[in-house]
Amino acid sequence: MLHHIVLFKFKPDTDEAQIAALEKMLDALPEQIIEIQLYEFGRDVVRSERSHDFALVSGFANLAAMQRYQVHPAHKKVIAHVQAICEDVRAVDFETAYSAPENLEEPDPFRGCKMP
Repeated sequence: MLHHIVLFKFKPDTDEAQIAALEKMLDALPEQIIEIQLYEFGRDVVRSERSHDFALVSGFANLAAMQRYQVHPAHKKVIAHVQAICEDVRAVDFETAYSAPENLEEPDPFRGCKMP
């Protein structure tokens, strides 16, 4: 799996509505972009001097899948919003041996049981 980690530092004048809009846009991406296998994001809770304000952790099958995600029109809309509200964006991408399971459904706990 290719992990894509992004750290965001908001501009000083970025307001709550703009951050909420970013969250809403990011939340919609996994339903729009099939290449996304892992997608989590959130606001920093520690708020130390070295902290960024927001982070995104995403996972893709491989580099080609991430590149398709990066040029998807829905992702490009997010990028435009990020450019408007962030003063700094940092990213790192790395590979691991982890692969997402093919079937995410819970197995039927009653399979094989005789029901009265």
